[in-house]
Amino acid sequence: MITTIIFDIGNVLADFAWKEHFESFGYDEAMVKRIAAATVQSREWNEYDKGVLSDQEILDSFIANDPEIGEDIRKVMTNVKTLIRRNDYAIPWIQELKAKGYRCLYLSNFSHKAEEECADALDFLPYLDGGILSYQDRVIKPMPEIYRLLIQRYDLKPEECVFMDDMPQNLQGAEQFGIHTILFQNQSQAIEKLRKLGVKA
Repeated sequence: MITTIIFDIGNVLADFAWKEHFESFGYDEAMVKRIAAATVQSREWNEYDKGVLSDQEILDSFIANDPEIGEDIRKVMTNVKTLIRRNDYAIPWIQELKAKGYRCLYLSNFSHKAEEECADALDFLPYLDGGILSYQDRVIKPMPEIYRLLIQRYDLKPEECVFMDDMPQNLQGAEQFGIHTILFQNQSQAIEKLRKLGVKA
């Protein structure tokens, strides 16, 4: 029996609008791709998620990836307020699940800056019963430590949990601990899969 629903945040409860964020500064597609390659697609990005590097250190490392566009990188990475959009269904869905007796947690690779500057888009967080943001504990999905930590911190029985994420490798990490998983593509598909697990979604 499923008693706990665990949500990824990015592309589940909220959308990371990277392309739109970069375009909001007036960049064309070629520049968007170039900035993305130096930042969100770089190997340093995981260190950002883990909170290992400070905001200034990670910014310096992004700029070092492509110094020629350093000022452009600085501009888009020091003002991330348009980066995240909360999905309209997030709060009603969480409320509905909790009203039916389910515990709702989050498990997300998330940077401090994004949480700090995009608070309006993350207004669903107080409705959840807790969880882990990677930067707070310096572990990221799919590192085994992050799933183990969630289980221990919230005294979870893995077989009674289901985790929704849009990245297959993150689901594989959860499955190693016996957690049920759903590859998230959209809410209606997720609800259908939850019902197959016996969840009154």
